Amino acid sequence: MVRVKICGITNLKDAQAALDCGCDALGFVFYKKSQRYISPGKAKEIITQLPRKIRKVGVFVNAPVNRVKKIAKLCRLDMLQFHGNETPQYCRRFKGSKTIKAFRIKDKIKIKDILAYNTFAYLFDTFKRGRFGGTGRRFNWKLLKDLGKIKQCIFLSGGLNSTNVSEAIAQAKPEWIDVSSALESRPGKKDHNKIKKFIKITKG
Repeated sequence: MVRVKICGITNLKDAQAALDCGCDALGFVFYKKSQRYISPGKAKEIITQLPRKIRKVGVFVNAPVNRVKKIAKLCRLDMLQFHGNETPQYCRRFKGSKTIKAFRIKDKIKIKDILAYNTFAYLFDTFKRGRFGGTGRRFNWKLLKDLGKIKQCIFLSGGLNSTNVSEAIAQAKPEWIDVSSALESRPGKKDHNKIKKFIKITKG
């Protein structure tokens, strides 16, 4: 069964609603330019009230290594997601942590560049100039077939909603679905009915 990560969590009510609806991971964005930014202290407050079974993912964009490690320890993060222009060498500096490298896709996939990253998982999102995620736009999911067999888990993101997620899963065959803006009533605030419907369809 495909797992679901709800990203852009900014408050406990949304986190609890996502958990109650059956999500598998929650994403906390530590990128200050994002509309879904959350401070490390606020994220810690939320995370300490959640059960251990739910995976907590920290989302970072071109952040200093020491800052990432400090936040990861403070918030007891289970995974670190790098959504900027981080290099393979950068990602190797987090030994002992499960890391996810995000790639923003335009019209093709450069397999050689992707395989240079020895991370736990790859996340594929839609390219939009000046934006690191949260675009609400989809890319051509069929492009992921070019990856062939790889050992990394695949997270699919970008423009996913309750009307197209089944198609996305059929075409891309990801292990994880990552969604944020499609489940919001406004940036940073989730619509709990949308969360319930989306997870039901995704796991149905």
